[in-house]
Amino acid sequence: MSPPVFKIAPGIQAYDWGKKGASSLAAQLAVESVPDFEIDEAKSYAELWMGTHTTLPSRVSATALLSDHLRAHPEFIGAKVAARFPDEASVGQLPFLFKVLSIGTALSIQAHPNKALGAKLHAERPNIYKDPNHKPEMAIALTEFRGFLNFLPLPAIVEHLHNVPEFKGLIRHESVEALVAVAGPDDPVTAPQKAALKAVFGDLMSAPEDKYRPAVEALIARYKRGEVAECEKAWAPLAIQLDKDFPGDVGVLCVFLLNVIDLQPGEAVFLGADVPHAYISGDIMECMAQSDNVVRAGLTPKLRDVPTLVEMLTYEAGPADKQVLEAVEFNRDPATKIYDPPIDEFSVLRVHLAKDEVTTHRPIEGPSIGIVTNGEALVSWGFGEELIVTRGDVFFLAAGHEYKWQARKDSEIFRAFVEA
Repeated sequence: MSPPVFKIAPGIQAYDWGKKGASSLAAQLAVESVPDFEIDEAKSYAELWMGTHTTLPSRVSATALLSDHLRAHPEFIGAKVAARFPDEASVGQLPFLFKVLSIGTALSIQAHPNKALGAKLHAERPNIYKDPNHKPEMAIALTEFRGFLNFLPLPAIVEHLHNVPEFKGLIRHESVEALVAVAGPDDPVTAPQKAALKAVFGDLMSAPEDKYRPAVEALIARYKRGEVAECEKAWAPLAIQLDKDFPGDVGVLCVFLLNVIDLQPGEAVFLGADVPHAYISGDIMECMAQSDNVVRAGLTPKLRDVPTLVEMLTYEAGPADKQVLEAVEFNRDPATKIYDPPIDEFSVLRVHLAKDEVTTHRPIEGPSIGIVTNGEALVSWGFGEELIVTRGDVFFLAAGHEYKWQARKDSEIFRAFVEA
């Protein structure tokens, strides 16, 4: 009989925006869990993938995929989850994808489509949009983290448009005036406010390179001369940083339109469909629906699909903390916090145990993937069955079992799961 808990081999992705060599947390963890992986200090390691997504599926052995094993053992997924996600369960697929991200330079200004748009994009351009699913996601900070997240309050955007001279010529006068006319309280954002914000953002992101590049160059040159208006002081250092990584890119100007959010370890944000964002720096746990669809429009050498991005966004605006997701105790367990976003596909547990501390998780009626980000622990179930997991180990936990955790060292463990 196959045990309900077993280690799996994830995959490691090297992208330009990742952290170099051993400075990448994703690479550090991969050394312990990816077979035959050795760190190349010349490479930038960005993502550790844990799950069944066909782009980089996890394995239970050199010849067997995790999805094959789950298809052979449907009880590991559980009847309730299989009934809720029949298409995925029938082929051994999980409805979520779990990752560790190590961010050295900013990711693209991007958003992820909702289900209807995901299906449409996949049908029309399957070589670009690889699957028909949506991709709501959650980021949990492992280190200090910074990112762009949704639009600033409208009065702040208006102030920037009026006081940053480099916007002149990039955004139509009538678009600015339309936003000025409606830029009052934005909770909730009204339809006229959304339309005006869409026009401004669309003008900026659709501007030709021979207009936006000189504007960005002039902005950065002015900042380096020390000519920074009061309303720009909070954003100037970030604009300089982004221009260093993406010289002359229109995405640099998004510092005046999008919120910048800073998280401390353990803090989290949830990003629903059609929300503009970009991770800027730090290490995070990321969990998302089973998809790899990304629509990009700035701060990237990859394909930019500006018309789709401009059209798809929700154009909500307001403080960044509207997206913050508070963790709460899981099942009255002070050692375990749950991050539970308002979607069906996933939730995430964070377990913190001091050496020799013990906690128990109730049976979850769905599959889980765990990773040890620090320390070493013993996970046990049934009648004396147990598995030692150490930093970097990635493992699967089957549905329907009570699991006991005992820390052999001070330990931190993240556990992504779905429960219908």
